[in-house]
Amino acid sequence: MKVIVDFCVIPLGVGESLSPYIAECQRILIDMELNHSLHAYGTNIEGEWETVMEAIKRCHNRIHEMGAPRITSTLKLGTRTDRDDSMAGKIESVKRVLGGADVSADEFITHV
Repeated sequence: MKVIVDFCVIPLGVGESLSPYIAECQRILIDMELNHSLHAYGTNIEGEWETVMEAIKRCHNRIHEMGAPRITSTLKLGTRTDRDDSMAGKIESVKRVLGGADVSADEFITHV
């Protein structure tokens, strides 16, 4: 079963900068060849359920290996059985409603 996940991982007890830990999770997602999109407060991930959950487990394991004694994570999960779904498809759907279908999903960040 395919899943889209919004994953936020927060290592505790490691100081203020979390970037090295987040970067390690990004490397895991890249190594596992999962579609993903880093955003300001987490990462969207899409793929087969078992593969995505294994990636999240590997992120937790790696962050503990890096010295984090505690980790808190939040997950939002979405699955569909009526049709294929994707992160890009969700963005494209909103862009069509906005009338901006000429902008790629990767560029859908508005700076005010």
